Amino acid sequence: SARHARPPDGGWGWMIVAGCFLVTICTRAVTRCISIFFVEFQAYFGQDYARTAWIHSIVDCATMLCAPLGSLISNHVSCQVGIMLGGLLASTGLILSSFATSLEHLYLSLGVLTGLGFALCYSPAIAMVGKYFNKRKALAYGIAMSGSGIGTFILAPVVQLLIEHFSWRGALLILGGFVLNLCVCGALMRPIALKEDRRNAPEFLEHDYVPEAQKRDLKRLSICSPLIKAWSHECLCYCSWKEYDFLLVPGFMVLAVSVLFMAYGCSPLFVYLVPYALSVGVSHHQAAFLMSILGVIDIIGNITFGWLTDRRCLKKHRHFCYLFAVGMDGLCCLFLPVLQNFPLLVPFSFTFGYFDGAYVTLIPVVTADVVGTSSLSSALGVVYFLHAIPYLVSPPVAGWLVDTTGSYTASFLLCGFSMIFSSVLLFLARLAKKLKRTHLQSLTNDTGTKQHIWTNGAIAYSVTAELDQKDAEFLAVETNSYSNR
Repeated sequence: SARHARPPDGGWGWMIVAGCFLVTICTRAVTRCISIFFVEFQAYFGQDYARTAWIHSIVDCATMLCAPLGSLISNHVSCQVGIMLGGLLASTGLILSSFATSLEHLYLSLGVLTGLGFALCYSPAIAMVGKYFNKRKALAYGIAMSGSGIGTFILAPVVQLLIEHFSWRGALLILGGFVLNLCVCGALMRPIALKEDRRNAPEFLEHDYVPEAQKRDLKRLSICSPLIKAWSHECLCYCSWKEYDFLLVPGFMVLAVSVLFMAYGCSPLFVYLVPYALSVGVSHHQAAFLMSILGVIDIIGNITFGWLTDRRCLKKHRHFCYLFAVGMDGLCCLFLPVLQNFPLLVPFSFTFGYFDGAYVTLIPVVTADVVGTSSLSSALGVVYFLHAIPYLVSPPVAGWLVDTTGSYTASFLLCGFSMIFSSVLLFLARLAKKLKRTHLQSLTNDTGTKQHIWTNGAIAYSVTAELDQKDAEFLAVETNSYSNR
């Protein structure tokens, strides 16, 4: 792998962006287009909304639930191997789905197998972009993640035409061949070794439980060596902990909880937008066109938000840009039940698509800001893993609400409030952090004006008697270290 002191912000990095762009087309765009099969599956198998919705739920859930597995293979074997293997699994799942004879068959092939394949590709490809970019990270992510929108824009009408000409079985078979392009994407993912990685990776070599001879061997080997050499149990546990020590960072914990609510709110819309449009009298082609609009505006959201948040004035406020985008999508969901014809649904697709593209772009950027580049692959694996349960539960819950109430209103309101709560939670956490920092700064300034310190060797004397014992001890240690220098 290439060695760099810092991310190159260009060069082969643009090929990594292109590869990630294709990965998002073949994974997220294909997953979104499964909603176009919803009515076909429902009619063919004669099942209700809730049972049919499990197909889309299981694909999304498997993709996110197995994201840490994708990160593990990327970290310890190879990003290239992981993505190629994922492409083969996803393609096999789609091809087997074209021979389905029951919904249970589709749950396993289209749900579990294809979802597992997508998981091995998605988070490693996204993490690679973060390895190659620093100054232009948000723009690079904007371009890479726009594959989801462009893919939806192109694939939605194409899939509808494929269903009309070759039935849903033929359409799934063709999609299975298309998804094999993930193997090409994997070949583009050339690994890169950064100074930050080299600084963090060898820390375990300093511990006493690793023999000297083994230390010399490990230093000669690549990052893959943990799986090649027979390490002691303690060493393996230490390395695993170092990979996931960000889990105890308060900022990451708040982000994780907000992601759960955000994922619950965003998933049902992609499943039920087409059926909802059909239920209010929109034609099949117009309903597919709504998905296309949502996809192409998604691209604009990806790239423009990526570019804007790389500007100096907004770079420090990426968290607020992210929570604003999530909140706006929540508001869109609240208004959706009153939009009952095609001319009103078009502006909804524009607005929802734009802000969906915006926050999807910022998820890896915000995660990187919280945990740093060296832990990004593992952190993204956890973040996408947290999408799994909401993605699994929310479409069937929304389908149950539709079956029970005979209307989509309750489903869309629940989605909207969930996303707004996610945004508000992040905002309150950020506000609390800012208030705490301001309070600490004011205390520091007050202490600085009241105290005047004389030093005599290792002893610190304070004019005021307001210092407690801990402050005096701290000042004594600091003074001692200063006089020794």
